[in-house]
Amino acid sequence: MKKTRQVAAPKSAVSAAQRDVDAIVAGRHRDAFAVLGPQQAETGLVARCFVPNAEFVTAYTLQGKKIGELSRRHDAGFFEGKLTIRKRQPIRYHARNATGDWWLTDPFSFGPVLGPMDDYYIAEGTHLRLFDKLGAHLIDHEGASGVHFAVWAPNARRVSVVGDFNEWDGRRHPMRFRQDTGIWEIFLPDIGAGRAYKYEILGPKGQRLPLKADPFAFHSELRPATASITTAPLTHKWGDEAHKSYWARADARREAMSIYEVHAGSWQRRDDGTFLSWDELADRLIPYVVDTGFTHIEFLPITEHPYDPSWGYQTTGLYAPTARFGDPDGFARFVDGAHRAGIGVILDWVPAHFPVDEHGLVWFDGTALYEHADPRKGFHPDWNTAIYNFGRREVVSFLVNNAIYWAEKFHLDGLRVDAVASMLYLDYSRKQGEWIPNEKGGRENLEAVKFLQEMNVAVYGTHPGVVTIAEESTSWPKVSQPVYEGGLGFGFKWNMGFMHDTLEYFAKEPIFRKHHHDQITFGLVYAFSENFVLPLSHDEVVHGKGTLISKMSGSDDWQKFATLRAYYGFMWGYPGKKLLFMGQEFAQRSEWSEERALDWFLLDYAPHRGVRATVRDLNYLYRSRPALHARDCEPEGFNWLIVDDRQNSVFAWARNAPEHDPIVVVCNFTPIQRDFYEVPMPRAGKWREIMNTDASDYGGSGKGNGGAVEARAGQGGVKATMLLPPLSTIMLEFAGE
Repeated sequence: MKKTRQVAAPKSAVSAAQRDVDAIVAGRHRDAFAVLGPQQAETGLVARCFVPNAEFVTAYTLQGKKIGELSRRHDAGFFEGKLTIRKRQPIRYHARNATGDWWLTDPFSFGPVLGPMDDYYIAEGTHLRLFDKLGAHLIDHEGASGVHFAVWAPNARRVSVVGDFNEWDGRRHPMRFRQDTGIWEIFLPDIGAGRAYKYEILGPKGQRLPLKADPFAFHSELRPATASITTAPLTHKWGDEAHKSYWARADARREAMSIYEVHAGSWQRRDDGTFLSWDELADRLIPYVVDTGFTHIEFLPITEHPYDPSWGYQTTGLYAPTARFGDPDGFARFVDGAHRAGIGVILDWVPAHFPVDEHGLVWFDGTALYEHADPRKGFHPDWNTAIYNFGRREVVSFLVNNAIYWAEKFHLDGLRVDAVASMLYLDYSRKQGEWIPNEKGGRENLEAVKFLQEMNVAVYGTHPGVVTIAEESTSWPKVSQPVYEGGLGFGFKWNMGFMHDTLEYFAKEPIFRKHHHDQITFGLVYAFSENFVLPLSHDEVVHGKGTLISKMSGSDDWQKFATLRAYYGFMWGYPGKKLLFMGQEFAQRSEWSEERALDWFLLDYAPHRGVRATVRDLNYLYRSRPALHARDCEPEGFNWLIVDDRQNSVFAWARNAPEHDPIVVVCNFTPIQRDFYEVPMPRAGKWREIMNTDASDYGGSGKGNGGAVEARAGQGGVKATMLLPPLSTIMLEFAGE
C-alpha cells in the first residue's frame, strides 16, 4: 500500500496549520470555511482547496484569468498557494492528473446566502418562508449558478452535502455553520436540477451518522432509494384563479362539500400493475370525480414515504410529493386540472408522528432534535414511530411552514390532519407510568394544542379559502371553533360518532333495529357542536373490517344493496359534509389493499352500477339544493319530523336553508313496505319526489309515490300520506301550493 505523503508546512504565512490540513483531509474540521477558499494571509490572498485525485491545481477568476498555481500539501488532495488578486472573490480551479483534467468552481470562495434577518426570524420561530430558505434551491449567487443547501442541525460537529456530484465524499463539501440558528449552509456552483444528495453529519461526539435525507427536500428518489433530489422551482403556469377566488370568498361551512377519499397508488393502475403518473391520474380520476358528482378529492398522504403498506402515513419527506407518480410539477398539473374542472384537492397531512427510518428525522444531528428524547413523550407505541417535539419552536416552525407550503406552492384546498387525538393527550395509548403529566398535572398535551392553534391561524391567515379538517375521535371541546374563542381553530372535524353508530346500526338485522333506534337519533344531540364531516373512510374497509357492502345486514344481495343505498341516502340527507372512500361508491366487495387497483369490473354488474348511480344522483342533489348543504353546521338547518317510530324503524326530518324550499328526508330501515304512512310536513302543497333509493334505475323494487305526494292541513297539522319503499330513503322537495 502506498504510504500517504505529508509535507511539513513551510514557515510561511501562506501555509495552513498542519492540524487544519489533517482535519480537512480526515473530514473532521469543524469550520472548513476558515481554512478553504481564498483566505487573507500576511502577504496577501492565498487559496486552499481539497481536490482528491488531482496532482496539479491552477486558480482562475470566474472570467478565466489565471491568478495562481497551487502546490500540493497532502497527497489526499490538499492544495494551497498565493493568489495575484487583491480582493476576495469567487474563483475556479483547473485540476489535472496523469489521466486528464477538469474544472471546478470553489464553493468556499462564495459568501453566505442567508442573512441576518433570516437568522432573526428563524431563531424566533416566526419565519413563514422557511421553504424558500432551507433545503436545496437553484440560485444565481455572486456571478455563478448552482444550488444553495441549508439544513438545521445545531448539535452537529460537522455537516457536509454529499451526492452524485462529489462521489458521496463528506470531506469535499463541509458546510458553513450559522451559530445563532444552528443552520448549516453552502452554495455549490456548477450543479443543477436532478442531482441526488444527502447530508453527512458528525454528531456532537464526532460520530458519523447514517446519511440523512433533506427534511426540506422538494423531490426524492423512488423507493427503495432514499436520497433527496435537487429540483428547480415549479414551472407550471396556473389557471385556477376562478376556483381560488370563489373559495376565498366562500364560507366553507355553507358550501356543498362531498369528498372522494383516494389512495393515489391503488385507485387504478396501468395494465402491467405499475402506478399511474399524475398526468394519467388527471386524465382518468378528474373526469370520473366530476361525473360522480363529488366536489373534492382527498388524497391519503402523497408526501414521500419509504413503505407502501403505511399508505403514506409514515412520511420521511413532508415537503416532497412522492416520486411514485412523477415529479412535483406533475402534481401541480393535477391540482390545476382538478381546479379547472371545479374540483378541490385536500391532502391528508401527518404532523403527529414520523417513522424511525435511519435516513429520516430520527436523531437527526446525533440528538433527539425533532422528537422528544424521553420515550414517554417521544415514542408512539401504536405505530412504533417518533413523536414531534411540539415544545420546540424550530420543530413547530418546520410543521407550520409545511402546511403553508402545500397551500401556497401546490394550491391545495385543504389539509385533513391525521391522528389529532394522539397529539392532544399525553396518555394516548399509554398505561399508567408510561406518560408524563403536563405542567398543570393534567393529561392534555398543551404544547400540541398550541402548535395546532398556531398552524390553523397561519393557514387561515395566509391562504383564505383553504380549510383544515381534524381527524379527532374524542370529546375534546371546540376543535372546529376559532382560536380567539378558545378553540383549536380547525374548519371541520370528522364525526367519528356518526360513523361508528350508523355502521353498527346497519350491520344489525332489521328486526332488531327497533332496539337500537337511538344509534340514529343520538347523533343529532351533538351534530352542531362542531363543524362536522361525516366520514366513511379507508379505515372502515381494511384490516379485516370488510367493505361497506359486506357490513350491511341482509339475507341476500338484494337486501344488502338496498340497505347500502338507503344508508347513503340517509347520510347525504343528514347534516354535515360528506366523505366516501374510493370503491365504496360502487360497492366494492373485496377489502381495500394498497397493492392492487379497485375492482372496476364490478361496474359490469347492474347492482354495482346502481349504487354508483345512487351516489352520483345524491351528489347532484346535495350540490344543487341549498337546503341540503347551506346549513350543514347550524341547527336551524335541521328539524325532526318523525323521531320516535322505533317499532317501524322509520325516521323523517326536514333540511332547511334561508330563502330556499326545504327538503324532507324519509327513511324506512326495514324490508317491509309501509303503505299509507303519514309523515308530518313543513307546509301544505305538492311535494315532488327527487330521490328514491329503491328506484328500479338503482336496482331497487321500483316502489314509490308516482313522483309526488300531496301534503294537506288537518287537525293534527300538515301531513302527507305516502308509500315508504322497503329499505329505502326518499327525498321530497316542495313543488308549490
